[in-house]
Amino acid sequence: MMNHTLKSQCKVSPGTVITGKWHSKEYTIIKELGFGANGVVYLAKHKNTQVALKMSDNGMSITSEVNVLKSLAKVQGPPTLGPSLLDVDDWQSNRGRISFYVMEYIQGPDFLSFLQQKGKSWTSVLFLQLLNDLDKLHENGWVFGDLKPENLIVTGPPPKIRCIDVGGTTIQGRAIKEFTEFYDRGYWGLGSRKAERTYDLFAVAMIMINTAYPKRLTKTSGGISQLKEAIRQKPELLVWEKVILKALQGQYGSAKQMRAELLDLMVDKKAAEPLIKPNSASHSAQKQPPRKDSNVNQPVTRQHYRKKKKKSGWMEFWLIALVLGLLYAWYTFNKLL
Repeated sequence: MMNHTLKSQCKVSPGTVITGKWHSKEYTIIKELGFGANGVVYLAKHKNTQVALKMSDNGMSITSEVNVLKSLAKVQGPPTLGPSLLDVDDWQSNRGRISFYVMEYIQGPDFLSFLQQKGKSWTSVLFLQLLNDLDKLHENGWVFGDLKPENLIVTGPPPKIRCIDVGGTTIQGRAIKEFTEFYDRGYWGLGSRKAERTYDLFAVAMIMINTAYPKRLTKTSGGISQLKEAIRQKPELLVWEKVILKALQGQYGSAKQMRAELLDLMVDKKAAEPLIKPNSASHSAQKQPPRKDSNVNQPVTRQHYRKKKKKSGWMEFWLIALVLGLLYAWYTFNKLL
């Protein structure tokens, strides 16, 4: 929680014009979007464009977050996991000099709200996106830290997961700067608060659990036993049980590895789905000749997929493209109704 002195120092009213000391750009404050340990974020307007402006009396904090945003842009290209950085400057207010930076204003529902509105069929696709972006972040030497659904916004169409707060992002090897207890492995007694890849992957696993428990779990005994029991009480989590448990126990070396196993589970689940619906007449099913794409051939298809995956990433690309295409078509159709 942000201290009251800092909140007061950075408190400005709607209509206030923030003029940069060095770049002379003007930003008109519209409303407050939120505040945390290191500053206050406002919705502002520059010319005819809405932007997000974060100010703080902690210059070192601003510099750190600016470096993260620059790093994200460098390794990922547009659109990045985090918002695009637009400006960095100081504002000479009547309470002293306040540092600020301006970033892209990302609009859309948060992660859990999107799933509630559009359906949980999108869940795996969004986690694949998130793990892909985290892998790039980790490869560049950073750990996200305060990873939680409230910080994840889904933009689009087509749906794309983005982050609105990089304040907890920490250089690997240091102590995590910011965290939220439910997604923190230290809180559950399953690891330290050292900034390493496994810290973020633990948080991803907790977000997966959070999709089945929107109000979050209440910690009782803690540890892996409580979380394992929670997973096994929800059928939708059992599909991901292997991946979730490995991430909770720090058994993945990278986000890419976790992503690959999640994708395998998606493929296996799709292959295991019956081609004939359970309510179909059994008499009709008996009369029909065996189809070439029946369940008998599915294990061969999965084996063929795994062999091809080792040689090329194209199969993965087309699979995700197909899933996204079908989901987007469904989304568009429902929107027109």
